[in-house]
Amino acid sequence: MKLRILSILGFAIILASCSSRTDSRDAEMNRFVDELMARMTWEEKLGQLNLPVAGDIVTGEPRTTHVGEDIRQGKIGGLFNLKGAAYIREIQRIAVEESRLGIPILFGMDVIHGYETVFPIPLALSCSWDMKAIERSAEIAAAEATADGICWTFSPMVDVCHDGRWGRISEGAGEDPYLGSRVAEAMVHGYQGNDLDDPATMMACVKHFALYGAVEAGREYNNVYIDDYHAFNEYMQPYKAAVDAGAGSVMAAFNTMHGIPSTGNKWLLTDLLREQWGFNGFVVSDYTAVEELMDHRVCATLEESALQCLQAGLDMDMVSCGLLQTMDEAKAKANAKAINAACRRVLEAKYKLGLFDDPYRYCDTTRRAQVMLCPEHRAEARRIAGECMVLLKNEQNILPLKKKGTIALIGPLANTRPNMSGTWAVAAVPDRYKTIKEGLEDALKGTEAKLLYAKGSNLMYDAKAEAIGTMFGREMRDPRSAEQMKAEALRVAHQADVIIAAMGEASEMAGECSSRVNIEMPDAQHDLLVELAKLGKPIVLVHFAGRPTVLNWETEHVPAILEAWFGGSETADAVADILFGEVNPSGRLTVQLPRHVGQYPFSYRQMTTSRRNDEGEFNKFITCYADVSNWPLYPFGYGLSYTSFDYSPMTLSSSTMPMDGRVTASVTVTNTGEYTGAEVVQLYICDRVAKGVRPQKELRGFERITLAPGESKEVQFAINADLLGYYAPSVDANLAPQWTIEPGEVEIMIGRNARETDMRLLTIE
Repeated sequence: MKLRILSILGFAIILASCSSRTDSRDAEMNRFVDELMARMTWEEKLGQLNLPVAGDIVTGEPRTTHVGEDIRQGKIGGLFNLKGAAYIREIQRIAVEESRLGIPILFGMDVIHGYETVFPIPLALSCSWDMKAIERSAEIAAAEATADGICWTFSPMVDVCHDGRWGRISEGAGEDPYLGSRVAEAMVHGYQGNDLDDPATMMACVKHFALYGAVEAGREYNNVYIDDYHAFNEYMQPYKAAVDAGAGSVMAAFNTMHGIPSTGNKWLLTDLLREQWGFNGFVVSDYTAVEELMDHRVCATLEESALQCLQAGLDMDMVSCGLLQTMDEAKAKANAKAINAACRRVLEAKYKLGLFDDPYRYCDTTRRAQVMLCPEHRAEARRIAGECMVLLKNEQNILPLKKKGTIALIGPLANTRPNMSGTWAVAAVPDRYKTIKEGLEDALKGTEAKLLYAKGSNLMYDAKAEAIGTMFGREMRDPRSAEQMKAEALRVAHQADVIIAAMGEASEMAGECSSRVNIEMPDAQHDLLVELAKLGKPIVLVHFAGRPTVLNWETEHVPAILEAWFGGSETADAVADILFGEVNPSGRLTVQLPRHVGQYPFSYRQMTTSRRNDEGEFNKFITCYADVSNWPLYPFGYGLSYTSFDYSPMTLSSSTMPMDGRVTASVTVTNTGEYTGAEVVQLYICDRVAKGVRPQKELRGFERITLAPGESKEVQFAINADLLGYYAPSVDANLAPQWTIEPGEVEIMIGRNARETDMRLLTIE
């Protein structure tokens, strides 16, 4: 007991010491920023709020010229999407040595899922359900980006999305706010580490605040129409989780909330984010979003737009240059409080990143040579890519394939490099990555297997449509006719024992401004697959996508389907690992796959309704479609393995729980197959009676476990009030909905996916 008391006292002393150090550092930062701001002119303060784009990698058309001279005059606070430590060092030198006050520049980039070592797109990463792997991917991305001059990333994107038509669903963690919250935390911790003093960490930027994943009709840059109750219960939680995890910055969204553009929305940026959630970092706009208040027609001029955004709580203007262009000294003095607050927050970010101590700390070219695409990073990317791919179908255990006989590799995505990285891989170096063909060839070296290849088709029949999906011709379209390409593919397939079809979306068919209403297999590829299926040979579809897609025909006619998403720089080797059984697939869907695009918006978390449909099929006068099942083709949480898992009946340690109590839900999982494999055990709840309408089922816990053949493990979930609560409307109309728990009966469910669960009833007293 004495040792335990000493241990507790020691821990308390450590906590007090850490708190004291934090207070001391904050005081030092405040003194430094106070002294610096006292020397700044109004124009220099406004300059800190100005974030133009410059360089050889851009997210839109360059809108600013004479960048070097503007830096010398103190008119630029940051730049984004430049690449190269030496290049960035020279720009930083101008800021530090040639401007009046020598304030360093903040350098940002869209480091979304890796730098030169590229990890799976974020939607795919979430399908690993492995928070350590996700955090590790962000940690490696930070290590490489910071070795190349970057100290700020516009990631993580934590927008929950229920609509696969929206291209940017590829950048998020899927449709569930609980899982999205855990992913948000992991990404922030991976980027920022325990301390931004470490030059291998960089500042995260949570986006897009708020509700961007709920844009109407899944169309990019569109508006959002949603009430606070559903906003907070379906969408807001990952933003708050990222803020609570310590994210240093937040990006405002393009869309409106409460009828006001997010970029100029005081309730959103100040009342909620700062005052209620306690966020103390800085807020940046999205690309030209400040001037776009005029397009929303809530402001008539750039000056009005910039002023509304400043007063709403925006700190940094990306590209529009609104404050700098429209505000003279008299207007600046009239808005002194807002300008000083915004300038302070930007300077504090630079201080926390150590730029005032060493402006060149992120420009170490020797470190770049050590970490960029190093073997350790590539091995981690390969491992993580393998965890993210989802085995959707494996009829008669076609997979894993044997390394023998003749294998035909066919499809327009079989021998392409740029498409493997996926969308938003702006720092990628595709020439250093393998194609699927090369990955399979390497895997089959030294074996008796023979690999044949044919492209088979272009992505689509329409050349213009294909160009849009491949970054406007990033790869050359095959000039042969569709008939010639198909004939070659059939000749190759006739010689094979098994066919691997590498098909699906190209990388830029998903991502920003890639909204689509047709999310089925593109026409040319579908027709090719139909012809291949007529041969009667075993087919494995390796499907590439940046969104949930409709795979009805494929599911009915193709015996094995691997959802590869876009796995990053190591996609080729990761696919080969799974196809040949070196890795057992363990990914689980974080978006359900629909039967028809008309089901969108679509989520397993459907709210209960007065005429609910528990069967999913047509029945007159209940909620259903007359021409398609209500249920998805593949449910949330779904994924197959090369082994099999058996679940025991779940148990609760008690069938009742007081409000301040705790109950344990348990299940024993056994690997009953022949391969070591990973399973994701999922916990769901359903509140039977509540003041607000609740979902029929909602995820509230998960655990990824790995079991050897014959091995069993008991998985336990601790259930308490926090886990069972929800956002109830506040009695104060000026406050956001508040997290609460109500007494009554709650269904506790454990299972392998959202459709296959075992339930016990828990009464909250």
